[in-house]
Amino acid sequence: MKLMATMMVTLDGVYQGPGGPDEDRRGGFDRGGWTAAHADEEMWPFLIAMFERADALLLGRKTWEIWEPYWPKHDQGDAVSHGINVLPKYVPSTTLKDPTWQNTHVIDGDVEAAVRELKSQPGRELQVHGSGVLLRWLLERDLVDELNLRLYPVVVGDGLRLFPEQGQTHDLDLVDSRSLPSGVTLLTYRPAGRATFATIG
Repeated sequence: MKLMATMMVTLDGVYQGPGGPDEDRRGGFDRGGWTAAHADEEMWPFLIAMFERADALLLGRKTWEIWEPYWPKHDQGDAVSHGINVLPKYVPSTTLKDPTWQNTHVIDGDVEAAVRELKSQPGRELQVHGSGVLLRWLLERDLVDELNLRLYPVVVGDGLRLFPEQGQTHDLDLVDSRSLPSGVTLLTYRPAGRATFATIG
């Protein structure tokens, strides 16, 4: 399976709390809900097509905890809501014990080995949604095959950011880009090794 990661981010790289003020208040974050003003009906077909390609989900513990109380009560039978509920959900965690949400599998050992094993299985996409801490970890280990960023025309000025102040370099090939009427830009990249540095001239 191809590991495809998708993330909603602001222009200043924040991924925390896109869906609502109380979604993720880690660190005292009080600026959640920054996607609401840029809702766009053209986003839904894009998400449907994305989830139709998923054979399994790889989720960070925090994202799993945000989703778990919501999605079982909002299964409308479509590829997004139904897919989230029934697809295998793999969650790297040492603290999540005995989850009751259907088809949840906790990875509590060697995460890198487990992810490589999942990627070696037949199928279409192993999808990472949100899960900023996990996504950063996966990128640092070159485990991401495709990165989709939904870039919102918002500067939040606070919150958890996808890329650290200091970290690994990445070069990316732009595979696809599309702008929605709301101002959101859909950017799909394929990792292309390390960034290179030279003088222009």
